[in-house]
Amino acid sequence: MQKSITIIGAGLGGLMLARVLHVHGITSTIYEAEASPTARTQGGMLDIHEENGQRALKDAGLFDEFTKLVHPGGQQSRVLDMNGKVLFDHPDDGTGGRPEVPRGELRRILIESLPDGAIRWDHKVTSVSALGSGQHLVKFANGTTAAADLLVGADGAWSKVRPLISSAKPVYSGISFIETYLHDADTNHKQTADAVGGGSLFAVAPGKGIQAHREPGQVVHAYIALKRSEEWFERIDFSDRAAACAAIAGEFDGWTPELTALITRADTVPVLRMLHTLPADHHWDRIPGVTLVGDAAHLMIPSGEGANLAMYDGAELGKAIAHENDIETALSVYERELFARSAAAAVDATGTMDVLFGADAPQSLLDFFGMNVPS
Repeated sequence: MQKSITIIGAGLGGLMLARVLHVHGITSTIYEAEASPTARTQGGMLDIHEENGQRALKDAGLFDEFTKLVHPGGQQSRVLDMNGKVLFDHPDDGTGGRPEVPRGELRRILIESLPDGAIRWDHKVTSVSALGSGQHLVKFANGTTAAADLLVGADGAWSKVRPLISSAKPVYSGISFIETYLHDADTNHKQTADAVGGGSLFAVAPGKGIQAHREPGQVVHAYIALKRSEEWFERIDFSDRAAACAAIAGEFDGWTPELTALITRADTVPVLRMLHTLPADHHWDRIPGVTLVGDAAHLMIPSGEGANLAMYDGAELGKAIAHENDIETALSVYERELFARSAAAAVDATGTMDVLFGADAPQSLLDFFGMNVPS
């Protein structure tokens, strides 16, 4: 008799786990707090890497579907200085191994690959507890419960499952992103759209930066980075669009308007994304019947790896369960490899932040790309 596998969270990691299990004929159930697949937007573009994200999609039998989502030109990278001068411009020539796709569309193909009823929407976790013998009980805000022989926390940074196996809690990293969008960018914001180009823009300096990415449908998606304290951000009322934009734009005084327009002329209310992390070497002792994937296991500074690692975690856990004789052996195999790769990725992510916003930016970023600032 198959043991019950309960996955908390219908993000990319949880969905990938359920899909790979399904490919191997193993049933699982995902419980998701959101009311439906379209309850909220799913963020911007993701670059999916050959060594992890793409491997997971192949394990899931979804690689061909993935290739249909690729945004042409999305791998272009540009570095500008604060005056708008182009310091580096690498076109998307189609030979890169990190094609860009919309996160929401990637999530959609994963959802559609699962059997009807595999995802239980509108199930927000209120508590989880151990029942003994490796079983756990999950209680939901709608009054229902679920008992699990294997409980997998795929529920992100503030995981409700993590406390079962780890006392670690996310801490503020010291840097935050402010998210904005420009719509109809080529028509209404042409100078800024031209500065961004067809893929990614980086305009960085010590402690700050303006980053943007081209998305389908004349959309430019921006992340304004600032190294500031939690208290500094608490003094800004982000519900007041004009005041919030003015406060953030004030940190970029003297920067060219074609860049600051990503703040001052945003078509959306700016959204604060305070970046939190778990310890780089986060790990736990083997606790029967429970494990973690994605940000629940290894929350780190954004570096382009988060979604890739989450999907890879899900695929590797799914394969381990399918190939090992018992679940506990599968979890031990999975976690041993998980801890090593996530620790290395966390160190790399911290290094990326230093490249982008450290004392030597933007030269540090040009060095990363193998370039020198032109005279």
